[in-house]
Amino acid sequence: MPIQASLFPDEPPPGGQPSGFRYTPNLIDGEEERRLAAGIAALPLKPFEFHGYLANRRVVSFGYRYDYARRAVAAAPDVPSFLLDLRARVAAWAGVAPDDFRQVLVNEYAPGAGIGWHRDKPQFGLVAGVSLLSPATLRFRRRDAGDWRRAAVPLAPRSVYLLAGEARSMWEHSIIEGDALRYSVTFRTLA
Repeated sequence: MPIQASLFPDEPPPGGQPSGFRYTPNLIDGEEERRLAAGIAALPLKPFEFHGYLANRRVVSFGYRYDYARRAVAAAPDVPSFLLDLRARVAAWAGVAPDDFRQVLVNEYAPGAGIGWHRDKPQFGLVAGVSLLSPATLRFRRRDAGDWRRAAVPLAPRSVYLLAGEARSMWEHSIIEGDALRYSVTFRTLA
């Protein structure tokens, strides 16, 4: 039986990637990954705190951070120099100026750490992420007619992804708990 083409072409097929999601493996090489990991290991990472709850991942923000108590964007320390080349490369890949990525969030995921379902705060615009050291699975879900539509994308070390359009505004995402140390560097524009 033939399958009818979608009447809504912006909708991904069941189980397909959300519209506005983009992924490229091997944005950087192994040497750059090692250099970035060494720089990240020296950062003042702290457990992520959300309304008194401490998550099992550690983070540090640069440029701007999200203040959950005030529900607003607040100033953070300048982006460290060792992350500037990566920001420029991700910006070129995403088609924006490097300075458009005003916020940089570094996450450390120890073995067993992940991040639950969420949508990045509306104060931020585009979201781009680089995975380092070990693979991860990025999951998506979206409420659709009383049910959840879902998708999953494997993220290889040294890869980059972009959340724009519907992938950014209409889908939630999460990262499954991993078996090995993983870093991610997330770049965000302001909305």
